[in-house]
Amino acid sequence: MSAELTTRGGAGSVPPRVVALPAGRDLLRRLRDRHGALMLHQSGGCCDGSAPMCYRAGQFRVGRRDVLLGLLDLGAEVGDAPGALPEGDDAVPVWISGSQFAVWQHTQLVLDAVPGRGSGFSLDAPEGERLLTRSRVFEPTELEALSAHPALTGDQVEAGEEPSLPSDPLVVADLAEACPLPLRRG
Repeated sequence: MSAELTTRGGAGSVPPRVVALPAGRDLLRRLRDRHGALMLHQSGGCCDGSAPMCYRAGQFRVGRRDVLLGLLDLGAEVGDAPGALPEGDDAVPVWISGSQFAVWQHTQLVLDAVPGRGSGFSLDAPEGERLLTRSRVFEPTELEALSAHPALTGDQVEAGEEPSLPSDPLVVADLAEACPLPLRRG
């Protein structure tokens, strides 16, 4: 069992609300190298389905009630527990609308990349790969830890508040590690 899984939900553990698989992190690194600092907004509707939309930092106007899920660290390697919040072009804020967060707050979003064309105005549209959000339901101990570290709204971030530092890695090895399937019993 990996270190990421053994720390999940442990005493004092604050799980990240968003993590990346290596393919997702690598696509974001390529986009950052081409376009500069990035941001993501988890789309919730209509034309783009539920695709994570990638923009240049500041290109998408974050609303007062949008929720900051966390900061992905493009400098992180698989299994690295963060020692500090990422800074500069390595920091990729991941946002979601407040109403969509109300529905998804019990899940950890897992950012991946798969072959295909990106959505709408997202920077991944012409890349031949697209960002994809997967999810897993938080365990009860994780939900308890997260309740003590609520996600921040656009208003709070604008006022200078910073998100909590997660204790678990932000880049996980593979989908089976990020979203383990429960064992079926008898």
